[in-house]
Amino acid sequence: MAMKGSFRLAWVLASGLAWACLGCASGARQSVPPLQVVPNVDLSRYTGTWYEIASFPQRFQKGCVATCATYTLLPDGKIEVFNQCRKGSFDGKVSSIRGKAWVVDATTNAKLKVSFYWPFSGDYWIIDLGADYEYAVVGHPGRKYLWILSRTPEMDEALYNRLLEKLQGQFYDTSKLVKTPQMR
Repeated sequence: MAMKGSFRLAWVLASGLAWACLGCASGARQSVPPLQVVPNVDLSRYTGTWYEIASFPQRFQKGCVATCATYTLLPDGKIEVFNQCRKGSFDGKVSSIRGKAWVVDATTNAKLKVSFYWPFSGDYWIIDLGADYEYAVVGHPGRKYLWILSRTPEMDEALYNRLLEKLQGQFYDTSKLVKTPQMR
């Protein structure tokens, strides 16, 4: 008889746990449409220096200010990536890293992979781009990374706010964006 009671209690607990898990799974993750990229990127126009205006904080950028990236098109079609920042303050030590990027969607050139430590790579998707390549927004298909970039260390506040609206339309949580201090 004790065996039946233990079995029944275990079954009730397991059933309750299963229902709770189903409720968590269905409520915790809303279905969002795939991240949209720009229709076309001219990589020769995209190369050059970009200043980080804002980003989702990442462990590898902790304490960085005056962050910028320089992209150089290589003869083999890949792109050299040179990221640098100053640690802690504008007078802080320069921290830098070199990597390579390559196109994974030749139809648009907007989906790339970037690697700083082979064989590890990450998605680098260009999801917004100024008509004159004066700004770019780079994201991740899972929406865990986000960078707003500009050719200059400052961005017009009205443009920045328009980009935030567009990003919300792409299901980004823009409340996680942190502006990057830049030297002026």
